[in-house]
Amino acid sequence: MLNKLILMVVALFLPLSAISAEIDKTQPYPMMEQVGGMAFERLKAEQSIIKQDPNHLKVIVEEELMPYVNYKYAALKLLGSNLKGAKRSDVNEFITAFRSYLIASYAQVLTQYTDQEIEFGPETKLDPSKTITSVKVDIVDAPRPNIQLEFKLRKDKKTGEWKVFDMIAEGISLLSSKQSEWNSKLRQDGILSVAKELDALAAQPIRFEAK
Repeated sequence: MLNKLILMVVALFLPLSAISAEIDKTQPYPMMEQVGGMAFERLKAEQSIIKQDPNHLKVIVEEELMPYVNYKYAALKLLGSNLKGAKRSDVNEFITAFRSYLIASYAQVLTQYTDQEIEFGPETKLDPSKTITSVKVDIVDAPRPNIQLEFKLRKDKKTGEWKVFDMIAEGISLLSSKQSEWNSKLRQDGILSVAKELDALAAQPIRFEAK
């Protein structure tokens, strides 16, 4: 289930032709489109490197996608009530491990990407007083039914920049699903234990699965 959801995230970021202009993070809708174009062009251009070294996909994710993902906010929301009484050093280690885990997860799923067609929903007018917005998109994967997604973005009040922090697919929040999966272990074993587990998962090499 997680790989399916991550593939949807990657598919959003990789739909269009490259746009050379600097990306404006204060405009969430065009930002999402432009990030996709630039990342997809790089993915195509570096296929020979990727085939020789699949771990190069981590570099692409690190440089092209992660600047637009608010992993810190997402990690803190995942921890939720487990933050109470937690050591700051443990929380920071969890955030770092969660970021590495996201990079590795996205990179692994990129080995499965087959250039699905993406259709963005209509751009909605931003309310200046709101710090949360969403971008809706359909993933066209014929002959299967379209997959409807909603990407949640949060605005930094200081900079005015938007970043993705969650995705809702078929009514399921990625953050909520991971929180449910990890909450018991966080309570029983502690934040640091889960962080080390995430580090171990992130360190696994990227592999192309046999078709």
